[in-house]
Amino acid sequence: MEGVMGIDGKWRVIFDKARHGAANMAIDEAIVEAHSAGLVPPTLRFYTWQPAALSIGYFQKIREEVQLEACRSQGIDLVRRITGGRAVLHDQELTYSAVVREDIPVLPPTLLGSYRYLSQGLLAGLNKQGVAAEMTLPGAAFGQSSRLPKNGACFDAPSFYEITVDRKKLIGSAQVRKNGTLLQHGSILLDFSASQMVSLLLFTSEEERERCQTLLQAKATSLHHVLGVIPDSTVLAQTIADEFGRTLMLEMVPDRLTDWEIERAAELEREKFAADVWTYRR
Repeated sequence: MEGVMGIDGKWRVIFDKARHGAANMAIDEAIVEAHSAGLVPPTLRFYTWQPAALSIGYFQKIREEVQLEACRSQGIDLVRRITGGRAVLHDQELTYSAVVREDIPVLPPTLLGSYRYLSQGLLAGLNKQGVAAEMTLPGAAFGQSSRLPKNGACFDAPSFYEITVDRKKLIGSAQVRKNGTLLQHGSILLDFSASQMVSLLLFTSEEERERCQTLLQAKATSLHHVLGVIPDSTVLAQTIADEFGRTLMLEMVPDRLTDWEIERAAELEREKFAADVWTYRR
């Protein structure tokens, strides 16, 4: 059981294929349930999205914040996360999810402490790729976030211990805790279009839309912008997994989803994440 729970420092790493939004969110929750039940070890999963999707934070009011017709006309999938935060466009990106019980001795018990712990591993992977990234404390680096215009987009400013380059957010993450288990997932931007992002959101005026686009361009960045090329997502995922393990002194064991997780994810996708009653609940 110790190996399953991760007390011995072994984590499972899954390099998953591209999936649509409801399937990706269902798999993340299925892993949480499997790990909570002691069926699988702590897990670091990497995945991409096909088609592109806009994920909505658990508490967002979709009809007040999302331009639904624009999503339909652009072929953008729509899914609600179980984590909080604001809207994220999952297009040219690599997504990670980390699932681990809260009572693992090395994991700080606080929200900010756990963010910092996991961010160290992500940061090491980016540094290995030649990215001069760092963890940020936005109160010191950006001033008071309450002064920023409010909008539905995630990447307008970093939260504590998120990953930035030149004070611009590169990775946006969100976290939830369920049944004693932590799920943190986030977007590593390979490329980014502020204009496309704002085209999917609702604003009270065109002036507000333009202000939001300017803000996103100033506060978000991508690996394409930083490196001059879009890195191969497979190579990037492997590098981050390797450095995540080395930095946090974990043994990262390549693996796949179990049959139980696959079956449970299919249920969650059908009954929850692909259902309008969940997506449009707020």
